[in-house]
Amino acid sequence: MSGAVLFAVTGMEGEGWADALRALDPARPVRVWPDVGAPEEIAYACAWKPPAGALKGLAGLRAIFSIGAGVDALVGDPALPAEVPLVRAVDPDLSTRMSEYVVLNVLAHHRRLPRALADQKAHRWIQHDQPAAPAVRVGILGLGELGTDAARKLAVMGFQVAGWSRSPREVEGIACFAGAEGLAPFLARTDILVVLLPLTPATRGIVDTALLRGLARDGALGGPVLINAGRGGLQNEADLLAALTDGTQLAASLDVFETEPLPGDSPFWDLPNVLVTPHMAADIDPAAFARHVLGQIRRLEAGAPLQHVVNRAAGY
Repeated sequence: MSGAVLFAVTGMEGEGWADALRALDPARPVRVWPDVGAPEEIAYACAWKPPAGALKGLAGLRAIFSIGAGVDALVGDPALPAEVPLVRAVDPDLSTRMSEYVVLNVLAHHRRLPRALADQKAHRWIQHDQPAAPAVRVGILGLGELGTDAARKLAVMGFQVAGWSRSPREVEGIACFAGAEGLAPFLARTDILVVLLPLTPATRGIVDTALLRGLARDGALGGPVLINAGRGGLQNEADLLAALTDGTQLAASLDVFETEPLPGDSPFWDLPNVLVTPHMAADIDPAAFARHVLGQIRRLEAGAPLQHVVNRAAGY
């Protein structure tokens, strides 16, 4: 019998994800916690904020698949079996969805959409300056799978695109910066900053006053713009709020927050220069996730190594 798959999730409906896997591999047993069945049959787990202890006692567990690109909630779980490989979700569907969100919001600020929405609400007819795309410098903070895909698509549209990563990368047509020494020059040439970093102890709160003040002030938009589609923990929200209200930051698109759902009394809701979205940038499609998981399982069962395994020490 094929190794059974267990879905252990909190905050989402597990049966829908399980059904997508069953449709592609009807012969494989698929269970949804707490219906574990015989624990010794569970060979794989698909997890998102798994219930406490859900993966304990699974002696036959061979791999854990994160439902989503971020793995911070799993890496930080002390109950997660340390000896079992943890695999990130990497799929063209996920990359495409994130790139759609990034391009949408870069264009929104490039074409002055927050101002147009405020003008509509106030019944004002004002034609704001519209710089050409080649006059605008976009910087991708986090040049991994998702960041690289977004950078390439923005470059095709004519924007001056650069990327920053912890270790050196080379991406054709993209100016690449790396390491601590590359961060300041990267920020200084950036009009629109797109944050797609993983959340780790080293990146928590990285979007703070110092980082925001390092962004370009001489650009065609008249001030720097922030787009955070990574993790809420990447931004120091007190610093960000101050920057958005004192003129340090021209505008922002925020898809993620330290507390989610965003509380109703959060000042971010009412700032006219902020576009708020409900953590919707890149929700992977269940069918696409099922294809990713089965592809990895079949590799493993054929004796090949897993792909996209998380370095738990690095946090991604």
